[in-house]
Amino acid sequence: MSEEQFQEALNKDGTLASPVLPEGVKNYLIDIDGTITEDVPNEEPERMATCAPFPDALITLNEWYDQGHVICFFTSRTEEHRQVTEDWLNKHGFKFHSLLMGKPRGGNYHWIDNHMVRATRYTGEFTHLIEKEVKIEVFKNHK
Repeated sequence: MSEEQFQEALNKDGTLASPVLPEGVKNYLIDIDGTITEDVPNEEPERMATCAPFPDALITLNEWYDQGHVICFFTSRTEEHRQVTEDWLNKHGFKFHSLLMGKPRGGNYHWIDNHMVRATRYTGEFTHLIEKEVKIEVFKNHK
C-alpha cells in the first residue's frame, strides 16, 4: 500500500496524528508457523524451506490482498531467517506487503495500541472471517 492511500488523521487538539487506512481496508498481521504452514521452530531452520503451505491460507490471504487489504506477515522467526522466509512465501505465491521478524515467542499475546485491534486465533482452518460477539479485556476507563 502506498503512502498516498492513507487518510490523514488528527489528534483531539488538532495536531497531525498517524495516518489511517481507508474505511473497510484492514491491516492483517498473519503469523507463519502453525498458521499458514506447519509449526516449524526456529531451532530447525532447515524445515523452513521445505514445509508446505496450507492451501486454504494461500487462497484466502491472496483474496484479501486482491481486495485491497494490507497483508503483513509477523513471525517469531529471526532476522537470520528472513531470506529463507521471503523465498518460501514467494515460491508458494503468497501476496504480501511486508514481513516483520522477531515476534515474541510463547504466545499469550495481549496487544495494546491506540488504534482498533482485533484478534482471531487460528484453530486449524483458514476461512473468511465472520462477526461474533465475544468477551474481551479493556482498560478500566474504557467506555
